[in-house]
Amino acid sequence: MKGRDLGELAVRNLREAILRNSLTTLGVAVGVASLVAMLSLGVGLQTLASQRLTKSGLFDAVFVTSRRDFRGPGGEGPPRKSSAPPEKFKPLDDDARQQFAALPNVVDVYPQIRFLTDVRYEGNSFSTNVLGVPESSRATSAFDAITGKYFSSPTAEEAILQADFAKELSPQTATLVGKEITLRYAERRAVSSDEISKEPDIDKQLDEMMSGGISIVSREKKLRIAGIIESDPSAGIGGFGGGRVFLPIRVAEQLHAAQANDVQDFVRGGGSGKPTYAALTIRVKNPKNVLQIEDAIKKLGFNAFSLLDASKTLRQVFIVFDMFLGLFASLALTVASLGIVNTLLMAILERRREIGVLKALGATDGDVRSLFFAEAGAMGLFGGIFGVALGWLIGAALTWGTTIYLRQQDLPAVKISYVPWWLAASTIAFAVAVSLVAGLYPAGRAARLNPVEALRYE
Repeated sequence: MKGRDLGELAVRNLREAILRNSLTTLGVAVGVASLVAMLSLGVGLQTLASQRLTKSGLFDAVFVTSRRDFRGPGGEGPPRKSSAPPEKFKPLDDDARQQFAALPNVVDVYPQIRFLTDVRYEGNSFSTNVLGVPESSRATSAFDAITGKYFSSPTAEEAILQADFAKELSPQTATLVGKEITLRYAERRAVSSDEISKEPDIDKQLDEMMSGGISIVSREKKLRIAGIIESDPSAGIGGFGGGRVFLPIRVAEQLHAAQANDVQDFVRGGGSGKPTYAALTIRVKNPKNVLQIEDAIKKLGFNAFSLLDASKTLRQVFIVFDMFLGLFASLALTVASLGIVNTLLMAILERRREIGVLKALGATDGDVRSLFFAEAGAMGLFGGIFGVALGWLIGAALTWGTTIYLRQQDLPAVKISYVPWWLAASTIAFAVAVSLVAGLYPAGRAARLNPVEALRYE
């Protein structure tokens, strides 16, 4: 029997019992809709989490620290299990920074610059933390809802305030944009031996020599407030959170502000007057290059880590979550497949004469089996298509309801349901496959029907 004739017979048979077949197809559609709706929630939440994390600038970053935190200068610290001689730690300084910048696929290398300061505004003084942010932070989600503007240039003498700190300066935070604040901070300055010998105060000479030629000087810097932000961008750019006043990274570097690692250098006896960094953040071209850069940095003698492993764990969690959602949703499709079995068995009883005539005219058992397979596949195909559309509508309704609730809570809207093309196609294919499996027994029973008994049936 030709495929065209087989298709025409299948469509005609489905039309003859249109109500029963429509109800069976609707059952398949409901099962597919539940499957699509649940999986679309899992895919939507996974997409939302990935987009937020990717936009935070975490996936394409490698964070570098010196190994001195684990073994001090000269190798002192916990005893090593290896018999190899201890190696002196490598300082995280400008030389190391240039080494990292020369690595392939590296876009930017910038330090973590964080220091304490007194912010003076309208005669009042406020103690807080200052953090330098790179130009790449412009694209992070922290600046999406900024009041005012981002820095006009990488070297602009401007500041962006965190909203909670801005409220300490003025209850009307929007009025702060364009105003001027003054930072009072401690500048770290290297002092030469000539400058030390010229110092008339002998006590000050001793202090500077003991500190390795480092002088701490009080400085002031006037900055214009460019904007106000609600969230803290420092967690996504290598700052690990806690900043309340943000400056362009180049401006922050030019201040030469004293930081916590300067005190550590002095305590460890490593204060050579050469500035070092507490940490460096390396931005790479693509997240696929993160592990390569991380391994290269470790070979150079530094500690390196990234959040790529955390993202892999997150994907594993979502895969397990999707698996359980799909498992429970497939139960509805399984119930619908029982309806297909029932419908086709009823069709066999009603169409015994037709089956007998087909066999008498030369139709083989395979032709009869294919006919019932075609009918089962057609119900699965149409049920799958309608089910995907219904599942998409359910997901859209859930997203719409969630959006209304979030807006009532003054929160930004999110898309929690997402139906990619591969989910729709695979679900339709799964519905057809389940329908064909459901048609195995009825088709086999119809193929085994004796044509003589079939013609005698009526």
